[in-house]
Amino acid sequence: MKDELASLDIGNQVRTLRNRRGLTLQDLADLTGLSKPNLSQIENNLVTPPIATLLKIATALGVSIGYFFQADNQDSSIVVTRRTDRYGVAKGPHISHIGYQYEPLAYPKVDKSMEPFIVNMEEREPDAIVYNNHRGEEFVYVLEGRLEFRCGDNIVLLDEGDSLYFDS
Repeated sequence: MKDELASLDIGNQVRTLRNRRGLTLQDLADLTGLSKPNLSQIENNLVTPPIATLLKIATALGVSIGYFFQADNQDSSIVVTRRTDRYGVAKGPHISHIGYQYEPLAYPKVDKSMEPFIVNMEEREPDAIVYNNHRGEEFVYVLEGRLEFRCGDNIVLLDEGDSLYFDS
């Protein structure tokens, strides 16, 4: 899976898009709210960005998050993603703090209204969770296990087969 992720060269794709749009690293930092050092590490493939970070970058650069998971960046009206073709973004020493790994399910499709993922989450103590947010909406469907969702003072327990839709 690490080789598959490396073959995507997400960092170089970010740098190429940023340069095409005539943006400096500082411009992208201002647009995303991310630090220049963090963006530099991403562009140099030293760190793998979590979903929320990659979404901020994609939005600032005017592409869908799936753009970064395509082999050829070509659009198609029908997209089939085989289990064996999915790119998993696995946790590693540099991203282990996020507590999950994710696999984009429709990465070849460029102009889509939603970005489906399978997300495998680790059990974590509340004080060890890295919370994040972004503009948009989220849909969660629990395939297996149990999930505790927190938003402000609200705590919702989701079991296998439960779903949740919310403004992020």
